[in-house]
Amino acid sequence: MSKIVPVGVSARHIHLTQEDIETLFGQGYKLTEFKPLSQPGQFAANETVVVKGTKGQFDKVRILGPARPASQLEISRTDAFAIGVKAPVRESGRIDGTPGITIQGPAGEVQLEQGVIVAARHIHFHTSDAEQWGIKDQQLLKVRLGGERGLTFDNVIARVSESFALDMHIDTDEANAAGAKTGDTAEIVE
Repeated sequence: MSKIVPVGVSARHIHLTQEDIETLFGQGYKLTEFKPLSQPGQFAANETVVVKGTKGQFDKVRILGPARPASQLEISRTDAFAIGVKAPVRESGRIDGTPGITIQGPAGEVQLEQGVIVAARHIHFHTSDAEQWGIKDQQLLKVRLGGERGLTFDNVIARVSESFALDMHIDTDEANAAGAKTGDTAEIVE
């Protein structure tokens, strides 16, 4: 049985705590939805921020909602070089020991002490999809993207939850290397 999964290309973005949202946008501020994302309840917000590293900055970095327990900036390796941040490859939410960044909004500024990562490639599995294919949470998978520049990715992390929808997430560097775009499909080969 082939195990085909949809691909989502994840551009640089930021997750913020409610406290940081209010520092950046004003007391009591709530994010507004620009468009829904592939994962249930998640959305790209209308709001953007400026992020500043030691060598440069990115304007209009999209905030993803809803608010999170910890603020976190997810960038590609190319982005990390461009702004002068030594961001490690990490699974989302695992930010201990990562570098920080300055975030600027219309109402204020936040200095994150940690939270800048290059997100590890992963596949979100709903529990039923994982069970059907015999895949366990945190299992490392090998996934093939076809096409003119097709390639196989090793060490793709399986993330399994009742609240997830099936979707593989890669960053822009990985997508560019494979000639892939959001909406393409990939096959789990091992």
